Amino acid sequence: MKTEHDDLIYDWNSVEKVTTLSPRRRIQFLDETLRDGIQSPSVVDPKIEDKLELVDLANSLGIDTMDIGLPGAGKRAVDDVTTIAKHIRDKRLAVKASCAARTHINDVQAIVDISQAVGIEIEVLCFIGSSPIRQYAEDWDLPRMLKLSADAIDLGRRYGLPVAYVTEDTTRSRPDVLHKLFTNAVDHGAARLIVCDTVGHATPDGIRNLLKFTRNLLDGTGHSEVGIDWHGHNDRGLGVVNSVFAIEFGADRIHGTALGIGERVGNAALDQILLNLKLLGELPDRDLTNLLQWCQVASRATHVPIHPQYPLAGTDAFRTATGVHAAAIIKAEKKGHAWLADRIYSGVPAGMFGKEQEIEIGHYSGESNVVYWLKKRGYEPTHDLVAAVFAAAKAGNHVMTDAEVTAVIQAHQAKAATR
Repeated sequence: MKTEHDDLIYDWNSVEKVTTLSPRRRIQFLDETLRDGIQSPSVVDPKIEDKLELVDLANSLGIDTMDIGLPGAGKRAVDDVTTIAKHIRDKRLAVKASCAARTHINDVQAIVDISQAVGIEIEVLCFIGSSPIRQYAEDWDLPRMLKLSADAIDLGRRYGLPVAYVTEDTTRSRPDVLHKLFTNAVDHGAARLIVCDTVGHATPDGIRNLLKFTRNLLDGTGHSEVGIDWHGHNDRGLGVVNSVFAIEFGADRIHGTALGIGERVGNAALDQILLNLKLLGELPDRDLTNLLQWCQVASRATHVPIHPQYPLAGTDAFRTATGVHAAAIIKAEKKGHAWLADRIYSGVPAGMFGKEQEIEIGHYSGESNVVYWLKKRGYEPTHDLVAAVFAAAKAGNHVMTDAEVTAVIQAHQAKAATR
């Protein structure tokens, strides 16, 4: 549908779209922040109160499923998973619970016990390493892997729990091995196959080849109803873009973590995935108002600082002190055109996510920055005051803090009063 703004931005992203995203099914999202995310060696395991707040925020964002822990890891994990499951039950949240488990009956039984005690369904995410390098390091043989997988899946299904089968390091696994593991899993009742880029190895070409192989296998064996998940890591810096490509190539549930926290350089950043899909028009009715708060709570709870230039949540995401940029924003605002002002120097509209464009004063600024800053804060931008602040900015080598600008204003006012 054409709008009044269409002529102001030419969108090369949509000139020719060969395929639509997720043509087979509705896109779903699985939040790994509370499991894979907190496995980072730099992350603090959040307090249970913070975990519950993250669950509430994920629910408000329409995230479908949360991996709420690995109860096989010990008592603390069991206690936290139980508390979170009760919270989801008592608040009747729409977000569904899942838990990770090795393909070991003790891990699966721990999930079964919590599910029965709390009285809610918990999806079992059974994982096993599938690549040749993992098999060699672990001394695993395929018959043993098939039996471990079948026993774990059978146990979860025996108690009526949905099971998703996770092949770790899928993107470096041989097709003949994956064929046997996948077929074995769905024959024993796995409802989803989770394709993993565990070490961030994949490129978009690799994703296309792997997901085409997986979908053809499922369709060819009569299991076309089985879903395909994509679980990506960010070792090559491709975590977010790979997740978008995975949707285009047939995955219908995408994993990620808040701020991309996770082992090594982290998982795919789910906040950035949601942001991009929103801008691509794939989530037209999704309310992402709380996306920024979700990032901020995750940062506080895990003690992971947000880089100033991190998309959306970074303090610099919508700030500018460059004269030419600020001048364009100011001119747009003077036209009474908020839509234009929010996009003239920003590929992400700040207002769509509860933020606004900020104009600062620094050594690259023009006088228009100073005038804007003063007016925004209720100061009369007289010629002498603007000149004083502008001179202070040009004498420095950084963007001035509010306190620094205020100090210049106060010094100028004191000097004027003396005169």
